[in-house]
Amino acid sequence: MNKPIIEIWDSVGLGIIMEYPSGVLISNQTGGTACLHPTMEGIYLPLHNDYTASPTPTFLSPDIDLNLYFTQHYNGTGATNGINEADIKAITKILTQYHLDKMLVINAEKAHLSHEAWIHILIYESTKNPVFKGFEPYPRKGILTWSNSD
Repeated sequence: MNKPIIEIWDSVGLGIIMEYPSGVLISNQTGGTACLHPTMEGIYLPLHNDYTASPTPTFLSPDIDLNLYFTQHYNGTGATNGINEADIKAITKILTQYHLDKMLVINAEKAHLSHEAWIHILIYESTKNPVFKGFEPYPRKGILTWSNSD
């Protein structure tokens, strides 16, 4: 029997997919203009997305910086052959700017499987920002995902 699937490519902003035996596959459109549709079974959690209401509504999210990085460095190709050490450093710098670097760490062992808007991560329990609880043992595998730049 096929598992149900939730396609999140209409979502805006950063999110994580925590690998978890939920019985539901989560998919996003990724890889720049390659428009890949990878899946992972788990739970999707939008993360660190906000906006200012005045004077003009402004979207605030690591999504913006991640999108900018991949469009500038990959010219639409979305790093579909995997990410490299320079990419890991750049993404980690963005996560650090948003205080997510202790909770989310790029899984370097799976860098060859990562690409724009689909970065393999390890998720650690956060005592500073406990947005999820009871998912021991940590670290858990997951995906850092955001709006594809296509």
